[in-house]
Amino acid sequence: MAAIDLIVLGMIKKKPQSAYELQKNIEYRNISRWVKISTPSIYKKVIKLEEKGYLISETQKNGKMPEKTIYSLTESGEEKFLSLMEENADKVVNIFLDFNAVIMNMDLVSDDFKDILLDKIELRLDDLKSILELNKQEKQNIPIIGKNILQQQYDIAIILREWIEKFKKEYRGDKHE
Repeated sequence: MAAIDLIVLGMIKKKPQSAYELQKNIEYRNISRWVKISTPSIYKKVIKLEEKGYLISETQKNGKMPEKTIYSLTESGEEKFLSLMEENADKVVNIFLDFNAVIMNMDLVSDDFKDILLDKIELRLDDLKSILELNKQEKQNIPIIGKNILQQQYDIAIILREWIEKFKKEYRGDKHE
C-alpha cells in the first residue's frame, strides 16, 4: 500500500485536487496497469491519508457547479511523501505476475488444458503489447517520466512474450518425453 500512498500524495503534491480528479488522472495515466489501484481504493486512500493528517481538505463551489472537496498536502504529508519516496526507492524490486499462479499449477491439469492456458497467456501478453504500442503512439505529449514508464512497460511486455514462447516450447517438449 505504500506505493499507492506515494502515488496519491505525489499527485496531490503536484496539484491540489478532488478525489474524483485524482481518480481521472490515475485512469488517464494508466497507473492501474503497473500498480494495483482501483477507483474505490483511491477514495478510501484519500480519506485515510486525511485522517492521518497527511492531507487537508477544503470544500469549494464554482458557480452553479456542485461543491467539491479539494485535497492538498499538509506539512506532515510533505514529510510522509519524502519518507515514502526513500522507502520505495530502497526496496528490493518485486514483480508480481498473476499468470505465474497458473504456471505453478500446470501439473494439476490435463495436457490439453495446459495448452489452452499457455495459449491464453501468450494471447494476453500480445494484447498487452498492442495496448502499450497504441498508448505510446497516442500519448506523444506526455512528460518524459510518463514516456519512460510506458517504454519500461512495453519492454517488459516484449520480454514476457519472448519468455512465454520459450516456456511453451520447453514445457511442451518435456511433457512429450
